[in-house]
Amino acid sequence: MADGIIIIDKPQDWTSMDVCAKLRGILHEKRVGHAGTLDPMATGVLPVFVGRATRAVEFASESEKEYVAGLRLGVETNTQDTTGTVLAERPVSVSQAELEQVLGQFRGEIRQIPPCTLPSRWEERSSMSWPERARRWSGSPGPSPSTA
Repeated sequence: MADGIIIIDKPQDWTSMDVCAKLRGILHEKRVGHAGTLDPMATGVLPVFVGRATRAVEFASESEKEYVAGLRLGVETNTQDTTGTVLAERPVSVSQAELEQVLGQFRGEIRQIPPCTLPSRWEERSSMSWPERARRWSGSPGPSPSTA
C-alpha cells in the first residue's frame, strides 16, 4: 500500500482527475487526490496525494501558488482561451512597459468572473441545455489568488 506525495508534471490535454485516475490504477489505491486543479490545456506541477497522505491535501491546497501564462494579443475566441474558435483577429501594438503596467492588475488576490464555457464531455451528461444553464448562472466574481 502506497502512502505519500507524488509530484507530477501534468501533460496538456489531461485533467487533474485524469492523472489521479491513472495513478489509482497503477498503484491499486483508492485514496488518491490532488492539491490544485489545472485546466486540461495547462501543463505544470501537480502534487498528488496517495493513501494516508490524502489527509494533508487541505493544507497544500491553501498554500500560495504561482502561475506562468502565455498571451496572444489581438485574438478573440468564443471560449476566451486558445482552445476556442477564433471570432476576430486585430493587429496589436504594445510596448513591454505598457504590457507590464496592465499585467500588474492580475497579480495578487483578484476577484474574477470565470468564462461562461463548458467542457463538451460534461455537457453530454447534463439534462439542462448549456444556454439555459448560462442564463441561471449568477456570474458573481470570486476570489482568485495569483502570483506572477
